[in-house]
Amino acid sequence: MFGYLAVAMLSKKTQYALKALSYLAEHYSEGPVLIADIAAHKQIPLKFLESILLNLKHHEILESKKGKGGGYFLKQAPKKISVAKAIRAVEGPIALLPCVSLNFYEKCSDCDEKTCGVNKVMALTRDATLAVLEKKTLADLMDRH
Repeated sequence: MFGYLAVAMLSKKTQYALKALSYLAEHYSEGPVLIADIAAHKQIPLKFLESILLNLKHHEILESKKGKGGGYFLKQAPKKISVAKAIRAVEGPIALLPCVSLNFYEKCSDCDEKTCGVNKVMALTRDATLAVLEKKTLADLMDRH
């Protein structure tokens, strides 16, 4: 089960994933990219990056090619992959509470969602966050040189 963050802050793992995805988006038309190149350019520890990229492959955001000319590449064009999808693949829920999560819902044991003010505010927070993250894509994450 994914944990819920006490504050609205992305984990280091998710930050690294977004940096790696931005690099892969920048190099989308060039074919597979070596993990070592991503790690060096985005200053991500190699072993940590390997784990992150495998996870993104498992969630069908990335593909990989082995052997000469191998590496990782985006499964779809950067404009077709939402930032929300990438965050969910690594972080899990975007909502701050399980009782307002769209994809990882769990009922709270200590309150009534129909009357809970915290639930109402967190649902609004989720909706506002998703309004941005669903519209933004990996193309929006690319560094502007």
